[in-house]
Amino acid sequence: MGNESALDEVVAVGGVITDHHPLDFHTLGLAGCIDRLTGPLRQQGTAVRWDTPHWGIEIPADCALLLYQSAREALSNAFKYSDASELTVQLAAVGHGVRLVVSDDGTGFDSQLALSGRHHGYGLRLMSVAVHEAGGTINVRSTPGQGTTVTVTLPLD
Repeated sequence: MGNESALDEVVAVGGVITDHHPLDFHTLGLAGCIDRLTGPLRQQGTAVRWDTPHWGIEIPADCALLLYQSAREALSNAFKYSDASELTVQLAAVGHGVRLVVSDDGTGFDSQLALSGRHHGYGLRLMSVAVHEAGGTINVRSTPGQGTTVTVTLPLD
């Protein structure tokens, strides 16, 4: 890899954020892996804030992977569409589960249309199916001109 930084391996291709580095939850932790995905947003000038009061909980690999994939979808959508100046990522233990929240102060959209429209929101709908199949919940809250918040909660037991 020579003199390339680790963030050089995270790119946006057609607006989809992709990490060419193998996932390493053991070394970086889930938050570290997700943080790598914020590189393209930072490069376009979006301030990224983290709130991770989850220290000390063990997240099973399958849950970590689904949360990572959900974060990648939410961050890719923010990168492509939001024109946000600030984005917040929260990863926290809740009850018998773990919650990921990605919120931005961007342009927002009609979340009802995105989740039910014929030509919009395929990524969000696929994420919703995967989260529900894992026994979790997903909430996408957005209004034009008022930003977007994506919340994914997965059970840990």
